[in-house]
Amino acid sequence: MNRILEVTSIAPAVRRMVVDAPAIAVAHQAGQFVILRPKSTSERIPLTIAASDPAAGAITLYVQTVGHTTHVLNSLEEGDGIADVVGPLGMPTEIRHHGTVVVVGGGLGTAIAYPTAAALAEAGNEVIAIVGGRSLPYVLLEDELSALGAEVIPCTDDGSYGRHGLVTDVLADLMKAGRAIDHVFVAGPVPMMAAVAEMTRTASISTIASLNPIMVDGTGMCGGCRVEVGGLTKFACVDGPDFDAHAVDFELLARRNRAYLEFEETARRRDAEIEAAGRVETVRSP
Repeated sequence: MNRILEVTSIAPAVRRMVVDAPAIAVAHQAGQFVILRPKSTSERIPLTIAASDPAAGAITLYVQTVGHTTHVLNSLEEGDGIADVVGPLGMPTEIRHHGTVVVVGGGLGTAIAYPTAAALAEAGNEVIAIVGGRSLPYVLLEDELSALGAEVIPCTDDGSYGRHGLVTDVLADLMKAGRAIDHVFVAGPVPMMAAVAEMTRTASISTIASLNPIMVDGTGMCGGCRVEVGGLTKFACVDGPDFDAHAVDFELLARRNRAYLEFEETARRRDAEIEAAGRVETVRSP
């Protein structure tokens, strides 16, 4: 059982959780993740370790309510326990001095990109962070990235904050302006990562994508997280989650990520029915 030390809502349906996990905090490196179950009967889900504090024995996770299990996790509060947290898992991001690095985060992908941006800045890189959201409330970690010394360029789909447009629009403008870009790191929705990869492929800019396939055990045994990279089958949990974006079959990744949408919808309806029944009971109680 891992105790939740702190919970903060940072965006609609997105919460920051600081979790007691001393062994993970000591071993964590940028790019790695945990697999957890909020309750002993829950399915396992992967979450990127956004930050770690070895002295406090704690790790920071960002959780967006998407399916049944994240709904359950985000219903927990400070002091509650998480049934189990396993990690750190995955290969750490390769951190070295590239020169100027553009880190692109779309939606919750910014939380995945943040620890990598921090490590790249510490390695002496000039970091430009492009962070996107559909509207102002969904632009994440702007202040935290600025605190690293990064040049942060926010953008929103609806123009309510920062640049009006997509993260790819901002990246295109940087490239057209002749900004020296030595390396790109991208995390977020699959279509966004695919679009970034196509842009940088044309310009011959080295690009790494942090992939987010379905995972179950995190050890390569189940095969649920298999992805195709350069025509070869890889497992994101043990070979990744970082891969050469120019070699990833994003179309196949998108199809596999849609495999359980019907099951998730059924679980969401069940959650809604249970919550509605609970509200009725509360109203009827004396």
